[in-house]
Amino acid sequence: MASTLPPGLTPAEVAFVCEMELVTVIPRQRLEGLNLLGGPTPALHPSRRANIPLWLALLLVRQRRVQIMPPPWLASASLAQTLEEEKQSPTSFTRSSPLPPANASFKPSSSKSTFGKATSTSFDDNTAPLLSPPFITNSSTADASSASLPYHWMEIGELVLNAMGEQAQGTGSGAEGGFSRTEEEAVRGLMRDLREVRMAKVRAQVKTLQGGKEADLTGVGGMEISGSRGFFTGVVDGLRKIGASRELTRKEREENDRDNGMVDEDDDDDMSYA
Repeated sequence: MASTLPPGLTPAEVAFVCEMELVTVIPRQRLEGLNLLGGPTPALHPSRRANIPLWLALLLVRQRRVQIMPPPWLASASLAQTLEEEKQSPTSFTRSSPLPPANASFKPSSSKSTFGKATSTSFDDNTAPLLSPPFITNSSTADASSASLPYHWMEIGELVLNAMGEQAQGTGSGAEGGFSRTEEEAVRGLMRDLREVRMAKVRAQVKTLQGGKEADLTGVGGMEISGSRGFFTGVVDGLRKIGASRELTRKEREENDRDNGMVDEDDDDDMSYA
């Protein structure tokens, strides 16, 4: 039985996958590490920063056990700069988090924690499959770059802002390293503007498809691709149908010309062997 699901990941699936990204938290109480399928998490100590998967951070925020620190690229100043760069470049997108070196492969160390510190993971010189962009180390932690957007910037931004709102309600004030109410509103507005500008440039890639070329989506995020997949597949199918219709019309015109004696068969032979 053929599957009725659309090709690729749905927005809900993309949001689920992004929760594997690492974020930085500040624990409020001591918690032992967990042995997960992706590797052990670090033991949490009060007021000592640690990097853990986003899904675990969200769970601990609801339990009032940790506070999430926003990544540097989520600050209003960083988003404003990124937005300005997006407006100045009508065709290209803001560079994403840098990939590991071409000759590097990810190799967990034998230390107790795979998530907690940058030194707990290492890049081996032996060539092996590289980390895929959605899971680049420290792309959304407190050590992330403020000048580039991670692959899951849209989903992580919304989840982190919502979590920070929850932890602010639980403490009655902004979390350490968090946003004030004014800052949060500014960040949400900038994220909305950034999403609209980038999606407009994604849709503008249709002109490239009409010219028979490939659309360059380098730097486009996971949720942006998922939301645009239906639009692009519809455009491609439409262009394919238009091309097939034009080809059929051309062949019918040639057949009619031959039937009416308007085309010299010798000329056709010459053209076919030219």
